[in-house]
Amino acid sequence: MSGSATQPEVEPRRGLMAKIWYGYARVTVALRWVIVVGWVAAAIAATLLLPPMQGSANDIEALGANDDSFAAEQRSLELFGFPLLSRAAIVQRNPEGLPPLVQAEAVMRGIAVNQGKHETELLGAIPVPNAEGAFPEAEETNTTVVTFVFADPGLNFFEQTEVVEKFAAEQLTDASDSYVGVTGSIPARAAQGKVLNSYVHIVEVVTVLAVLTIVALTFGSLMAPALTLISVGAAVFVTLGVSGWASTFMDVSIPADLRPLIVALLLGIVTDYCIFYLSGLRARLREGHERLEAARLATASVTPIVTVAGVTVAAGTASLLVAESPLFSGFGPALALTVLTGLVVAVTLVPALLAILGPAAFWPRAIATEPTKGRERASLITRAVANRASAFVLVVLCVAGLGAAAYQARHLDLGLGFVQSLPETTSAQRAAEAAGKGFAPGIISPTEIVLEERGIGERTDEVAQLGEALKNHPGVAGVIGPGDLRAANDVGAFTTESGDAVRFLVVLDSTPLEATAIDTLGSIEAALPQLASEAGLGEVTTYIGGDTALASGIIADTANDLLRIALVALAVNLILLVVFLRALIAPLYLLASSVLALGATLGLSVLFFQDFLGHDDLTFYVPFAVSVLLLSLGSDYNIFAVGHVWQEARRRPMREALLVATPESTRAITSAGLALAASFGLLALVPLGPFRELGFLLGVGILIDVFVVRALLVPSLITLVGPVSSWPSGILRRERRARVLE
Repeated sequence: MSGSATQPEVEPRRGLMAKIWYGYARVTVALRWVIVVGWVAAAIAATLLLPPMQGSANDIEALGANDDSFAAEQRSLELFGFPLLSRAAIVQRNPEGLPPLVQAEAVMRGIAVNQGKHETELLGAIPVPNAEGAFPEAEETNTTVVTFVFADPGLNFFEQTEVVEKFAAEQLTDASDSYVGVTGSIPARAAQGKVLNSYVHIVEVVTVLAVLTIVALTFGSLMAPALTLISVGAAVFVTLGVSGWASTFMDVSIPADLRPLIVALLLGIVTDYCIFYLSGLRARLREGHERLEAARLATASVTPIVTVAGVTVAAGTASLLVAESPLFSGFGPALALTVLTGLVVAVTLVPALLAILGPAAFWPRAIATEPTKGRERASLITRAVANRASAFVLVVLCVAGLGAAAYQARHLDLGLGFVQSLPETTSAQRAAEAAGKGFAPGIISPTEIVLEERGIGERTDEVAQLGEALKNHPGVAGVIGPGDLRAANDVGAFTTESGDAVRFLVVLDSTPLEATAIDTLGSIEAALPQLASEAGLGEVTTYIGGDTALASGIIADTANDLLRIALVALAVNLILLVVFLRALIAPLYLLASSVLALGATLGLSVLFFQDFLGHDDLTFYVPFAVSVLLLSLGSDYNIFAVGHVWQEARRRPMREALLVATPESTRAITSAGLALAASFGLLALVPLGPFRELGFLLGVGILIDVFVVRALLVPSLITLVGPVSSWPSGILRRERRARVLE
């Protein structure tokens, strides 16, 4: 069909915006070769000339830079001149028993390090044996020595871990030393980085193959996935370079853990938009349009929807900027920049490639012209959502099912779990497990409690009574205080020289960065004033530091950010839906359906991870990152699906519009959703707890959105609400009346 035959697609009565988008399509198609060459050059330049994305080197400290726990540790250091808390520990354990000589050597080694008589880069060491009487609360005796060591805090966690491991390798060379490994939050973070680096490229390759396979099966084509690969490749290389430059320019540090999520998001959304464009081109070719005109019409019809959808996702993820947490406030711009770069690639490079390839984009399948083919009978599901009676039943079933799943989200617990997220084969995990068996799980990151009051160090009986009270507190496995450790006493680790402050190491009976430990610490903090008073110490100034306190502060800050982020994200998504649909009623129930799907996803994660797998909690940032992404991506699919229904409803009754628009948009969204779910779900191949959680939540959330919300709930709601959905504009009714008058 000639270009002139297609002119009714952009008749003046279609409005100014339709002509603007068609004009954009004409320019894009005309400059197709320039655009392709330009993106190839941009990808090469970004890779060679721009700095790579940089992650935080000490993100443990960065996450809690303003946390009370660090203030407590700083005050402790000022008072005692020697740190008590260490985030790295050397573990020796023999279940059959450590020889007394080995235990004595560990103690003497620590004393030598503290006195500067040992040639090492370590600044200090505190050995803690589970010798009989020294730690009566330990599950074993004379089997384990945990030596807390202090490296230069100016080093990043990879460098600190290397210093500790080097020291252990040089000193613990005999089999009788029973050296297990180095553990703690710093070695755990280093181990996470190594695991991530070893798996990330494998995951990226598998993800690319998976999404390309979905594209190939969707269109029965080998060229369609090749086109997608070119577009995704350009977007990835440019985004990584631009993000690296932006992070340097804006002094924003992107957490190393989350960089693969950025790549997965980019792969997913660019693939989605490629599918939308390819579907549009295929429809135009089937109508009989020649190659360039089909590309123009597909570009003109799909680009507005893709643009609004992309801006919605970018704005939704940018809502993280309102967070006070450094993690989220730094991550928000990275996500938004990722989406915007992918969007620009999608609306320029993809139409240019479509114009160049035309029908060849679907090779080896040939696209037959079907201009006079009658409309196929709608599927059973399409007829069901378009019928008011069955639509009502579907809405009730969907809301009830999603609501029941969402109800489980009330049990969601959050933690950090650096060590517990590692594979069991890592040294840090093995050492932590061994230390836990010899003492208690909390030994790898004890809590420090400092009491400051003039002359308190001389009140030994009252201090000892408080120590006993802490030992008897629920959730506490042991307490180490003044007089308990020789190596520590020699440097005044538990009582200041002035006698105006004392401190304890409190070992919890649960893993120190998980929800149970955080709850235990909360109860200790609440009870501490009364315990001190009952011990005869009266009112004293107390400070609580350590990884558990840090985790508690981070999670509290995150929870405080939740309401702020949620309100902004919902407002942004609602405003963009209102602007795009020129209505208020439809955006409200569309956004409500996305929120319901999100709640169901979080509830299912509780059932799977906490109830079925027995995990104590989920990694603190996972539910929040997932929530923002799923809300934004849900609006993305809302715009694509409802946009097509809106276009048809302006020309025909609502039921007929659903029967016409739903099948094609559903097919495209299903393919796009499967690609996006695969892109996110395959993050679970990285054997780290947070990635398994991200993969599960995002994968399941996208599938719920595609197969329940977008396929059943939203079309049924549109049927039930009808043209009132466009209130207050009444655009559907008004335009229909205008056509009747014509």
